[in-house]
Amino acid sequence: MLDFKKCCSDDGDEYILTSIAGKLLLGVHQLNKGTAFSQEEREEFNLTGKLPARIETLNEQVKRSYKQFEAYTSDLKRNIYLNDLHDTNQVLFYKLVSEYLATMMPYVYTPIVGTAVKEFSTEFRRPRGLYLSYLERDKMEAILGNRSNPEIEVIVVTDGEAVLGIGDQGIGAIDIPIAKLMVYTLCGGIDPNRTLPIQLDVGTNNEKLLADPFYLGWRHERLRGQEYDDFIDQFVGLVRKKFPNVFLHWEDFGRDNARHNLERYQDKMCTFNDDMQGTGVVTLSALLAAVHAKGEQLRDQRIVVFGAGTAGTGIADQIVDALKREGLSEKEARACFWLIDRPGLLTDHLTNLTPFQSIYARPAEETALWQLNDSNIITLADVVHNIHPTVLIGCSAVTGAFTQSIIKEMAASTGRPIILSLSNPTERCEATPQDIIEWTEGRALIATGSPFANVNYHQRDIRIGQCNNAFVFPGLGLGLIAVQAKRLTNDTLWAACQALSEFSPIAKDPLAPLLPSLEQAREVAERIAVVVAKQVLDEGNASVEPDTDLETYIKKLMWHPRYLPYKRVGKL
Repeated sequence: MLDFKKCCSDDGDEYILTSIAGKLLLGVHQLNKGTAFSQEEREEFNLTGKLPARIETLNEQVKRSYKQFEAYTSDLKRNIYLNDLHDTNQVLFYKLVSEYLATMMPYVYTPIVGTAVKEFSTEFRRPRGLYLSYLERDKMEAILGNRSNPEIEVIVVTDGEAVLGIGDQGIGAIDIPIAKLMVYTLCGGIDPNRTLPIQLDVGTNNEKLLADPFYLGWRHERLRGQEYDDFIDQFVGLVRKKFPNVFLHWEDFGRDNARHNLERYQDKMCTFNDDMQGTGVVTLSALLAAVHAKGEQLRDQRIVVFGAGTAGTGIADQIVDALKREGLSEKEARACFWLIDRPGLLTDHLTNLTPFQSIYARPAEETALWQLNDSNIITLADVVHNIHPTVLIGCSAVTGAFTQSIIKEMAASTGRPIILSLSNPTERCEATPQDIIEWTEGRALIATGSPFANVNYHQRDIRIGQCNNAFVFPGLGLGLIAVQAKRLTNDTLWAACQALSEFSPIAKDPLAPLLPSLEQAREVAERIAVVVAKQVLDEGNASVEPDTDLETYIKKLMWHPRYLPYKRVGKL
């Protein structure tokens, strides 16, 4: 662990104590100020002559960094540049990206992070976070002790089996927890020095990676069964031992393990799966905004979900929870859904469904009189033709799955179809906003998983709302760690959804998008954090009760990128 500590004087002024000096200090991204070290700090920390004599402000550094960023023209090179800056000067990185959030977020997060993941072993430069390999499981506690940041409040962990829409990426998936934690800080104001990205290296079934001479992960097929469960149990046990109040965020686990891990530990600690719960909350918020814009009720919708994996069933679960809050029974709520996966429409005659898919299976006899293109499989086109859905949600990673004929048929039977094409990265989306708008003659209510430019239709610029989990997990995490929540409940997720709904632009302007812009992400996160913290306190799930009002307390907790003065000490 690095030897530094943030302190506060009697006057309330913050400063850093550290024993690190000289060239070593310049190499610590958490502490490096580059050309912004003051003259006193240069002398005290043996930096005189190691830097150009001119002393710059943080804003001057940002201007240079933005010019450097603009000089790169490829998406991947821009991602690499920003990550190199992140690895060199943490404060400058966060100041730069926060100043240009809408421009730079796609390069550090989705969709470009997907490219970085695929190129991880080829483009590897510098490690970040921790790598817990199954081969080194006996050293796991020591590895956790090797972390750089002493105090940890948020961990994002992945095993890399189901990354975005690009599947098993093995050890390269570490870039996803790194990116997620960047977003926690950029949007949620969570101190980056209290976060930890972790990659669980349990092998890979990606043959291309196994054959790649540069691949840096364990060259072994993926661990399954009891060995996998024991490894996860060992990991969670040590995390709970070392960081008893940590918020554990699961990311990009495979369909079965994602739900299994969450359900196994959610009553034992404060834990969260963003692919299931985060995606579910932001999608539900977009759906509620669309339904309200139509002047209808959620209970009256016919909802088709294309892609019944982690995200698809997670979205359905969140919508079912909302329907039950409207007074429907569980059975009545699930009857609003038609889920489609590789075997086609999920029906009760299929024998290979998972437990969390089978609860959405339609009775096979219901389709007996349907008009089908192929009696062996009930396709998306068949479902749209026979049930006339009002809502179509895509999380399949099947490019172009929402064809012109499917969208036109849906639009013919409902005045304002709600179409959420959520797969990412961009090249995996089921349909582009441009096509959806043209095929529905501008009537569709749309949100997407990846960022898209405005669509011009009949001399009108239509802004496309992004169903971005960055509107949910940063504020959720901030609220949970603010009161050191013992667990995360469905009521807390619902509170977060309600808070996000307050920011829906379409509620005030019928021509506006369903969700706010990224520029509002920090404001959204602050509001969600307050609501979440209040809900946790009301439930009796908090370990800490603030001695002031929550708004003031949350605002004070939020980290901002700025240089603090340093004081040199002996070993802390």
